[in-house]
Amino acid sequence: MSAPQTAFRVDAAARLHLGFLDPGAALGRRFGSIGLAIEGLSTSVVVTPHDELQVLGEEATRAGALVERLLAHYGFAPRVRLVVERAIPGHAGLGSGTQLALAVGTALTALNGRRADSGELGALLGRGRRSGIGLSLFDHGGLVVDAGHGSTTVTPPVVTRLAFPADWPIVLIFDQASEGLSGGAERRAFETLEPLPAAAAAHLCHLTLMRILPAVLERDFAPFADGIGEVQAVVGDHFAAVQDGRYTSARVARAVALLESRFGLRGVGQSSWGPTAFAFAPDRDTATAALAALRENFPHEPGLEFRLCMARNDGARCIATAPAVDARRASA
Repeated sequence: MSAPQTAFRVDAAARLHLGFLDPGAALGRRFGSIGLAIEGLSTSVVVTPHDELQVLGEEATRAGALVERLLAHYGFAPRVRLVVERAIPGHAGLGSGTQLALAVGTALTALNGRRADSGELGALLGRGRRSGIGLSLFDHGGLVVDAGHGSTTVTPPVVTRLAFPADWPIVLIFDQASEGLSGGAERRAFETLEPLPAAAAAHLCHLTLMRILPAVLERDFAPFADGIGEVQAVVGDHFAAVQDGRYTSARVARAVALLESRFGLRGVGQSSWGPTAFAFAPDRDTATAALAALRENFPHEPGLEFRLCMARNDGARCIATAPAVDARRASA
C-alpha cells in the first residue's frame, strides 16, 4: 500500500502516576498502578512525506531511534519528515517516554495507511512493561487503574477507567534542577527495596477500590483526596530509602508542606519517581489561592515552578491535516 500524501499530527497528554498498589507482589500480582491524564502538558509530533528521512525538533535523538525501529519492523520506506514540536519534560514523572513512543508510532503508521493500537506499539517500542496506565491513558484519558503483573502478564491489564471530575483542579510543582530515577538506576532501586508488606499492599488496594474510585464516581472530593494522600504516604515512605525521602526533591517537599498546612490539601504526592508533585484542590478558588501562595513563598528558587491544570478525559488526538479531516484517536 502506498503512503497517502497527507500529514498527521498527534498530540499526547502527560500523566500523573498516583501510586503503586503492590510493588513487591506481596499479594501475588506485582505493581498495579493508578494514573490520571492531565491537560496543559503534552507531546506533539507531525509527520509528512519527504524525499528522505528527517527527524527534527525536541527529543529528536530519542524520536529518531523510535522511527528507525518502526521503519525496520513495518518495512516502511524511509521517506518521511517527523518533527517533535513539543515534548513532555523528561525524567519528571510525567510519562514522557511512553507518550513520545506512542505519538511517534501512531503518526508514522497513520502516514503509511496502517492502523496500530497502543498495545502493539507499546510492545514493539518497549513501553508498558511495568505499568499499563501510560498505554491506556494514551487511548482514553481519564483516571485508570491497572492490575499489575501476574505470572503470564505482558502488559498489565487496565481494570478500571473513569472520567475524572472537570471541576477538581490540580496544582503541579516542578523542580527543573532535579530528576527522578530512570533506566538502570530505577531497576536497581526496585531490586534494592524490600517488598511492601502484605498488610500495606492490602490497605492500598482497599483504599483504591473502596475510597478513591467510588469518590470519583460520586464526585465526592474529600474521600478522594484522603485516599490519594494515604496511598502516597504509604508508597512514598516505602520508596524513601532509594529517593532520599518521601519526595525526590527537598524543595518540592517544602512546597507541598505549605499547601498541606495553609490550605489543608490532603490529596498530595509525587508522580512516579518525581520530582513533579501534585495537589488536588476542591475548587478553582482554592487552587488559585494555593498557586499564589506558592509563588509568594518561593520567589527566588531557580527551576522551581508551579502551575494549575485539569484532568484530560479523552485520549491522544491524531489529526490528518491535509485534507483537514479530524481523525481523533478512538478507543481502538
